[in-house]
Amino acid sequence: MAIWLTKDSKVIVQGITGGEGSKHTKRMLAAGTQVVGGVNPRKAGTKVDFDGTELPVFATVAEAIKETGADVSVIFVPPAFTKAAVLEAIDAEIPLAIVITEGVPVQDSAAFWSYNVAKGEKTRIIGPNCPGIASPGASNAGIIPADITPQGRIGLVSKSGTLTYQLMYELREFGFSTAVGIGGDPIIGTTHIDALRAFQADPDTDAIVMIGEIGGDAEERAAEFIKDNVTKPVVGYIAGFTAPPGKTMGHAGAIISGSAGTADAKKVALEAAGVKVGKTPSETAQLMRDILS
Repeated sequence: MAIWLTKDSKVIVQGITGGEGSKHTKRMLAAGTQVVGGVNPRKAGTKVDFDGTELPVFATVAEAIKETGADVSVIFVPPAFTKAAVLEAIDAEIPLAIVITEGVPVQDSAAFWSYNVAKGEKTRIIGPNCPGIASPGASNAGIIPADITPQGRIGLVSKSGTLTYQLMYELREFGFSTAVGIGGDPIIGTTHIDALRAFQADPDTDAIVMIGEIGGDAEERAAEFIKDNVTKPVVGYIAGFTAPPGKTMGHAGAIISGSAGTADAKKVALEAAGVKVGKTPSETAQLMRDILS
């Protein structure tokens, strides 16, 4: 079993004819993902060939859902057009929209987040600025490499794409149920807490890896949730232990001010909730090995 993305998920790609969209559509198909079509209003009615697999291109997300039964959209469009693409996915009520695009203006993310809430949150938004979701052996939607790890019983939720890949590789002997890259922007659709709740409810996830980073208070809020709601073992890693105050490190949301949002403060909060926290990715992986061995 996996959370949110399974072998039965039917995926469309908004921006399927663009450079990134076409490249990763090909890769997702090779991973066994059920990609059933794409969206580009300027090329509606055409087909795109991916090594012998022809996929139809539709004018809208709603049309794609009607014709294919799609329940997941992966969005590969430039930042200037991302807001419109996400709003279209929300209006079509697709259950899951994965926003890969980096550099989306914060006001645009705020706009489609609030619009989704006003519409009843029928669409789960992952991202923006995220690597997507991988359920090894079942489906892969986004840019996470499909050959890092086999299927297993660890769930992973991460702000960082690169650290997602590293922890998947470090713990490949155990394998993963689902890895979710939620993105590191200041405003994102799905949070650590959303993923923790889903992994806690998933009978095929035995333990959870949570990767955070400096800036904001998402990890502290996740710690409170873990303390009250999660019974499965959780190990954590916070990127940015050596980051100087006031300097943005990588993601737009990864900035600390004074004592707020520091790695040490997040580590203290997580450990108070019973989470074992590593100072490096390798140390974090070893903490998980000790739990599962």
